[in-house]
Amino acid sequence: MKIIFSSNISWSIYNFRMKLLKSLQQDGCEIYTVASKDEYTEKLIDEGFNFEAINLNNNSINPLDDLKTIYDYYKIYKKIQPDLICHNAIKPNIYGTIAAGLLNIPTINNISGLGTLFIKQSFSTKVAKFLYRFSQRKASKIFFQNHDDLNLFVRNRLINVAKTQVIPGSGVDTTKFVSSDYNTSDSFFQFLFIGRLIYDKGIREYIEASLSLKSKYPLVRFNILGPLYKNNATAITQEKLDGWLENKEINYLGQTDYVEEVMKIAHCVVLPSYREGLSKVLIEASSMGLPIVTTNVPGCKDVVVDQETGFLCEVKNSVDLAKKMEKMLLLSAKEREEMGCKARERAIKVFDEQIIIQHYKKAIFSLVNNSLKV
Repeated sequence: MKIIFSSNISWSIYNFRMKLLKSLQQDGCEIYTVASKDEYTEKLIDEGFNFEAINLNNNSINPLDDLKTIYDYYKIYKKIQPDLICHNAIKPNIYGTIAAGLLNIPTINNISGLGTLFIKQSFSTKVAKFLYRFSQRKASKIFFQNHDDLNLFVRNRLINVAKTQVIPGSGVDTTKFVSSDYNTSDSFFQFLFIGRLIYDKGIREYIEASLSLKSKYPLVRFNILGPLYKNNATAITQEKLDGWLENKEINYLGQTDYVEEVMKIAHCVVLPSYREGLSKVLIEASSMGLPIVTTNVPGCKDVVVDQETGFLCEVKNSVDLAKKMEKMLLLSAKEREEMGCKARERAIKVFDEQIIIQHYKKAIFSLVNNSLKV
């Protein structure tokens, strides 16, 4: 059986689908990956997966570019002739599905977040809704990562609800992301923001909240882990980052493939995101037994149980974020440890990646078997 996994960048497939791909490979499936090239492309190839490059401009709204993208997907899919295609990210979900529909190839799409288009209503939002409505008619199965996103699509009549299912994100390896004794130690308290450095992740609110708390708690450390992400409409610039770091009140830790090692030195993970599908960072932090401060928005509130595994704050409100961060800071080590234990229990029960793998496998084999019968 040939299966394609298509996303916007290789990094996404490598970080979010690796265990699933390896599991399918062990079942005898031939795996193809389709994405834009980046530093993770060779890692996918080294893992034994076939790779086909496609050039995607995530910021382009030029209709001619979009038609070319559909044609590029069509050529790749026709050459491979897969039994099924799994899409993730906006352009693969839309243009990849249109191409697959022209070739009568069944698809499983994962709506892993609505992105800037749905956070800021604009003409582009209307275009995106039209394209989703048109393309998803051809989808065989559509996974959502939270009920708010599913309900938004249903209200706007973008999908056939009978094709949909809500699954808990992309899952977390609960044997890899495990609790650390450091989280309950008496060392300097450390907050940790993890995410791409784009405004929609709430990086500006985190900086403002951190600076306001730093003057009151000079020994507390405020850390940032994550890459600059130029290929996004709300990306911050290197100059902006340098300005934030100039006074040395904030620590920038760069980026790493070993996020769990950095989480081990944190006491609390903070993500003031404007909206998520289901935050990978937050379920990883939960699995590590870390209490969390995050926003009361889709994809974040679905991970954190307010007052039990962390605190929810108002979105785009650095003052309220600072209050919730201070509230976390003033808890006793025992209280934070209890929060972390509850977060870990919830991660194992709800977000373990084996749950996601089984959801995908069930859908994949069902669709392929049904298509063979036709």
